[in-house]
Amino acid sequence: MDRLLIVDGIGSFFPRDAGSARRRWNWSKVPFAEIEDEMGLPRAERVEQITADFERFCRRVSRLGFNGVTLDDLAHLAHWTGYREPLRRKIECYRTWYQELFRIAAIHGLDVYLTTDVMSLTPEIVREIGGRNWRGGRTDRIPAGRISTWLREACEQTLVQFPAVRGIVLRIGECDGVDVDHEFRSQLLVRRPEQLRRIIADLLPTFEQLHRLLLVRTWSVGAYRVGDLMWNRRTFARVFDGLDSPSLVLSMKYGETDFFRFLPLNRHFFRSRHQKIVELQARREYEGFGEYPAFVGWQYERYRDELRQAPNVIGACIWCQTGGWSSFFRRTYLEDPAGPRARLRRARERRRDPPRSSLPVTRGYWNELNTEVTLDLFRGVRGGTATVEQAVRRFCARRGCAERAPVLIELLRLSDQVLADLLYVDELANQKLFFRRLRVPPLLAVYWDNILVNHWLRQIHRALVRQPEAKVRQGAAAMDKLRRMIELAPRAGAPIEDLLFQYDTFEILAAVRRYIFAADYDDSIAEELRDLRDRYQRRWSRRYEVHLDFRPVRLRSAQMRRILGLLVRRQRGYRRVDHVLTLVMLRWLVPVLRPFARRAGGELGESVAMGWESVLK
Repeated sequence: MDRLLIVDGIGSFFPRDAGSARRRWNWSKVPFAEIEDEMGLPRAERVEQITADFERFCRRVSRLGFNGVTLDDLAHLAHWTGYREPLRRKIECYRTWYQELFRIAAIHGLDVYLTTDVMSLTPEIVREIGGRNWRGGRTDRIPAGRISTWLREACEQTLVQFPAVRGIVLRIGECDGVDVDHEFRSQLLVRRPEQLRRIIADLLPTFEQLHRLLLVRTWSVGAYRVGDLMWNRRTFARVFDGLDSPSLVLSMKYGETDFFRFLPLNRHFFRSRHQKIVELQARREYEGFGEYPAFVGWQYERYRDELRQAPNVIGACIWCQTGGWSSFFRRTYLEDPAGPRARLRRARERRRDPPRSSLPVTRGYWNELNTEVTLDLFRGVRGGTATVEQAVRRFCARRGCAERAPVLIELLRLSDQVLADLLYVDELANQKLFFRRLRVPPLLAVYWDNILVNHWLRQIHRALVRQPEAKVRQGAAAMDKLRRMIELAPRAGAPIEDLLFQYDTFEILAAVRRYIFAADYDDSIAEELRDLRDRYQRRWSRRYEVHLDFRPVRLRSAQMRRILGLLVRRQRGYRRVDHVLTLVMLRWLVPVLRPFARRAGGELGESVAMGWESVLK
């Protein structure tokens, strides 16, 4: 089998002019509702734009060396006679259109991989497979056999009728966000390891017969008993042991949680002899979405070198666009260059006067840099031999500025340190913490395009960090490095405005750090944060939302440590208290916990993604 080097094609489906209006976009799935007219059919002008953008995207990524592209999704291509007539007509329109997209991908040497949740539902499907109460009702009693029968028929029909589709990517641990409003809306139907094993076993004969690939993603948000699949060796073994097939590929994120720094490589890569690909994110959803440099080269180089010892790692899926909810809007490999005059004009409008850069760069610059460096690291039979520095030099050479590579490398090293020292609290990020079936993310105060500032998070950080004064000094030193990055940007050919945006954003983060770790709370820091937020909002139309809540929490640090010691563990295995309290009783305490969750995260956890309550299922 050729090495799989897959890129996500989701960016082409977002409108070109959408970045001019501030709204939060769901970057985890194609926005089908935005594509369709009042009759629910794809609008001709949107189809034309997306097709042209997809051809441009495929041309660029194929020249770089990718050989596969993912597209959403199976539900919009699989016929079923039980659908009502308008939905059958919609699916027929998508099938006709996608044939053209498949043809474009094939011209550029890209295999197509269709994504699907387990599973996308309509009221008719729910009735057919035995569920009840569409949208939020009880679907936990649907037998795995009925789910797999439905999926098998949909996959077989689609794979037979669309030979260009080389495989199906199965997502079982996450479903559509609360913001999705469409005929198809996915729910979590797989709740136990035995269910998932049954579904995979039922699907594999079809994929083997048709010589296609079934890519099973182990990612999960921690819901239900299968929710610890991505890190729990017992759950992993109950699902995959003995399921050996040339058509089965496991698709795993590099860590035991989402795409963050400070994570060791997932040990499942070494435990399993199945064919595997590693998922890597270039457009960093928790690190600015490409609005500022969030370089991944040295982190991914370490993973690449470790993976040489793992059996049957056959490739990588590099996410250049997918992931997260945000108002930031930059489409990778689809943005036109923003020349130095435009950048200078915009910066001066914000009362800045940066030095002039002589090279035009695209607005997707940082995401494209991450994508190309990651691809250079992972291409080749055993993951390639390129170093980060070589990959950056190739990136510069492709853009006609090879002589700028040394300066850009210096800037990227500083960027790596600034994120580690100020976006993250490294002492906290290095701790191995688990809550229920989830590994606790190493980044707590910044969530997608939100900065959360409240006494709950202050108390949690103070309970877990033993050297608060050192963290304040570390943040101040990071701001000095960021100033040096701004000085280097013109000589590196990098977009200066992005560094200025990062500086203003991280200036707020440095103040947040002083708020969190100051020995005694002082109202002056609250006033400083309000002033910084107001100035930031006036200066930048595209920005983080800064949520300030200075209402005190009547808990001492020692009390918070005892509470965290009860709810959060420092080991992967479950404790007795977890089996009694966190895994069982917390599910019934959602009404009691809801006010505390709102204090810690605002209403963010209820308005985007699956909602915070999903982790308590």
